[in-house]
Amino acid sequence: MRAGELKMKLKLPIILLVLMGLHVPDTVIAACTVSTTPVTFGSYNVFSTGPLDATGTVTVNCNEAPPPTVTISIGQSTNSGGFDPRAMKLAAGSELLSYNLYTDSNRTYIWGDGSGNTSTVRKKVFKSTPMATTVYGRVPPIQNVSAGSYNEVLTVTIVW
Repeated sequence: MRAGELKMKLKLPIILLVLMGLHVPDTVIAACTVSTTPVTFGSYNVFSTGPLDATGTVTVNCNEAPPPTVTISIGQSTNSGGFDPRAMKLAAGSELLSYNLYTDSNRTYIWGDGSGNTSTVRKKVFKSTPMATTVYGRVPPIQNVSAGSYNEVLTVTIVW
């Protein structure tokens, strides 16, 4: 598996059947796909003493039976080089705004790849029934940054 692949395929052998002239191929491609809706924080107030929270989603859809258990991981920040903290970069500059993504609504467990102090999400994904999982984001308060648009693109990986 290559990191960053959004669609993964696995060949599964099956028994060749001939039924009323219908030929079933000797392999079937099983696949799971992943899609996301972004965590959009909106306007950040550098003077606010409270964090800025937002949510997004990771949705996994599989065409396999029986339902696979899928592990969802979210990669490191390319701007900070790690998981804690992640950092968004100012679009028109080099300033960084710290943030993180979590697996829980209390924003306790950092969503990562399972290494260090990070967590992943494991869920069964039933055939043709998309499984949406909420991503909880938080920007800590009182960061001295310039006004502007900050963003970061992360890699979401699924393994089943």
